[in-house]
Amino acid sequence: MIDFSRNYFDLFGLPMRYRFDGAALDAAYRSLQREVHPDRFASAGDAERRLAMQSSARINEAYRALKDPVARARYLLALHGAGVDDEKDTALSAEFLERQLERREAVSDALAARDARALAALRASVDDETARGEQRVATLLDGDGDWNAARTAVRELTFLAKLAADIDAMQAELDG
Repeated sequence: MIDFSRNYFDLFGLPMRYRFDGAALDAAYRSLQREVHPDRFASAGDAERRLAMQSSARINEAYRALKDPVARARYLLALHGAGVDDEKDTALSAEFLERQLERREAVSDALAARDARALAALRASVDDETARGEQRVATLLDGDGDWNAARTAVRELTFLAKLAADIDAMQAELDG
């Protein structure tokens, strides 16, 4: 079974960095799941089956956290004692917030007009800003170690991820 005291990166044999080899994560995930999958322990005792289920759940949790760029950044910050507290860490730059407010209004207008092309363009704009934000987060987390700046950048990424998900839901509404 797995060692529950290991952090997610150690669990998968990855360096504790924002940037890493995604294929290595996928391969390590599959390998670990093969080892601990509860089906392999169907005839084992209750304790061993329960441990297999807990191990599998922990591996899934770790995989989801490292696979998602925002969750990975949040996890790295937490490992460095600089976790993001969504209820207390609410300050973002006025420029960023104004840009997002304008986007939200444009998204609402596009939905009201049932303009799928406008929604797609807005989603592309969010994707571009997200890519730039991920580059900044990578620099801050992997090199600079400026945890306060990284926390702000991660909060921005969190905001952008939510906006992207909202746009996707609206696009699905138009498509449906």
